[in-house]
Formats: sequence, structure tokens, C-alpha cells
Amino acid sequence: MNDQIRHLLAQLEDAEKELEKALQEHRVHLNFSMKGKRVEFEQSVKEAHKQVKIGLIKWLGNRPINLLTAPIIYGMIFPMLLLDACISLYQAICFPIYKIPCVKRGDYIVFDRHHLSYLNIVEKSHCMYCTYGNGLLAFATEIIARTEQYFCPIKHARKMLGRHARYASFVEFGDATDYQIKLEQFRTDLAKELKAKDKVVCDGRG
Repeated sequence: MNDQIRHLLAQLEDAEKELEKALQEHRVHLNFSMKGKRVEFEQSVKEAHKQVKIGLIKWLGNRPINLLTAPIIYGMIFPMLLLDACISLYQAICFPIYKIPCVKRGDYIVFDRHHLSYLNIVEKSHCMYCTYGNGLLAFATEIIARTEQYFCPIKHARKMLGRHARYASFVEFGDATDYQIKLEQFRTDLAKELKAKDKVVCDGRG
């Protein structure tokens, strides 16, 4: 990876930090705060949210098509649960062997939309379902990304959509120069992530 790419990646990381800072400031204007994992709104905001909530009967009446497709949509929970079980078992068994840090599912599957008073019970159920599905795929993607970094950190020749965050630092397609040395460095970097994670936990900051 040349200096220009390193510079661009550093700029991208800085931009992501700036974006997160801006989002945090925006949340202040929405009058909610975080207490641990719990979201708390000001009482006046809660009351305003309740005023715009659509009742369950009216909501179902406005969207009868949802009742027809619900069995198909919610039936997908079974393959998702199977994926969840398989990918979790895979990393639990294999990652410690290769000294790859395990992915924390709580970083990817975040349930907090049920705190929104302007959603009825069906809407909250939809939100929890979508949260689980998208979070699970992100969780699985990161597990597979760490696996790819360990075994085959090489970019593709063709442009690929939906690239994971680790892909940008991979070795260029066709760059055979010192590939085995670079491969070992990628593995070393993963092990360092594991050691850093352990240190945070031991220091009480995890």
C-alpha cells in the first residue's frame, strides 16, 4: 500500500470521526441522551411523540398488504437464526486458534428503536426485526472480513460493491512482491488487535 493510499485512508478515518461528532451534536437538538444502553427523551418530547403515533387498528387498516406478506418476511427469521448460530460457532472455535479477535455481536446488533414513543407495537416489532437482520449481516461480514484478512488479503481485479472496511488496506491484485511477508504482517496486525482488546478489558475500559 503506497503513501497516497495511506493518506486517503487516514483522511477517510478522520472524516468518519468528524461525522460521528456532528451526529452527536445533532442528537442534542433532538433532546435525548444516552444512559448506558438506554435512550431517554425529555418528558415534553415523549408527549409530542405520543401525539403523532398511529394507532394499531388504523395502521393495519391503512396497510392491509402487510398482513399478506408478513408470513414471508418473518419466515426469514429461521435462516437468519441458522446463520447466527453457525457464524457464532465458527468464530468461537476457529478465531482463538488463529489468534483472531472475536467480533462482539453487541457492536453490530443494537436494539434501541423500541424507546421511540411515536411507534406502535407493530412498528416497533418491524424495527427490531430489521435491526436484527441488518445487524446480523454486518456481524457476519466482519467475521468473514477478519477471516479474509488472515487467509487472503488480496483485492479483486474488478470493482466490487459492498466492500467491507478492511478491504481498502488489502494487497493489490497481481502485486506478488513480498506477498508472503505482507500476509504475515496482516496476521500480525490481527493478533495485535486481539492483544489491544485484552488490554482494554484488563484495564477496565472494555
